[in-house]
Amino acid sequence: MLLRALWMSLDPYMRGRMSDAKSYADPVPVGGVMTCASVCRVQESNLDGYAKGDLVMSFTAGWQDYSVSDGAMVFKLDPNMQNPSQALGVLGMPGFTGYMGLMDIGRPKKGETVVVAAATGPVGTVVGQVAKLQGCRVVGIAGGAEKCAYAVDELGFDACLDHKQNNLNDELAKACPDGIDVYFENVGGKVFDAVMPLLNAHARVPVCGLIAQYNATEAPSGPDRMPQLMRLLLSQRIRMQGFIIFDNYGPHFPEFLRVMTPWVAEGKVRVREDQVEGLENAPQAFMGLLEGKNFGKLVVKIADK
Repeated sequence: MLLRALWMSLDPYMRGRMSDAKSYADPVPVGGVMTCASVCRVQESNLDGYAKGDLVMSFTAGWQDYSVSDGAMVFKLDPNMQNPSQALGVLGMPGFTGYMGLMDIGRPKKGETVVVAAATGPVGTVVGQVAKLQGCRVVGIAGGAEKCAYAVDELGFDACLDHKQNNLNDELAKACPDGIDVYFENVGGKVFDAVMPLLNAHARVPVCGLIAQYNATEAPSGPDRMPQLMRLLLSQRIRMQGFIIFDNYGPHFPEFLRVMTPWVAEGKVRVREDQVEGLENAPQAFMGLLEGKNFGKLVVKIADK
């Protein structure tokens, strides 16, 4: 079938596809089409179950206006969906990532303290809001006063700290007087350095991303932190687990949608998007994403219908 892209998602994992270093997925070759998730309209179809005009989400369409699909990694969407771009965010891969990473690896319990890095990004906002729905104290870490105010005033976080401040370690300790039970890792770097001393016994650390290190060309400066981390994992009996959402949890996607869709409709989980107009502006927007310039889920509008 022939697909016309309407909305395209920009996500940090794409940076890893630009490197030939060993990873969980093959790199995109020079001259190849960058991978992404897209909301598309079916233009023509020779596939059973798909007809012209269907609204679908494709994980293989890539950074292009049109693509030909054999139906693999394509999911039908409600044709009357009010905000189709949400299928790329809160109701798509980022929301799914935040929900499953928190609920299956983090396993939050009422009264516990949950800290999430990149708190106003598409994954972090879901993590924080779902943790609040579980009865947890939620502390976010984000870049800038505006984002931190949004996390507290709009999303209902108990506190949010600006990682650009010089006293992050001290402020995080004040915000987490009872330590940290769940830390959802999206960033790495100095943020994780501030978190480590506060991790409680039996803390859980879902590792989703390390955006602070994606553009690194050499080992980080300063002392070797590995011995400290290994001792902490042992002495505090911490569970620290990386995950790739569709590799680990693909069959759970319908279950996630059954839970998240009504939460979004009822306003229990709030959504913010950073929309960019035009496929030609995707590269600059993606570079801004890696620098933390976006505010909310970053999507590119390619066509109206």
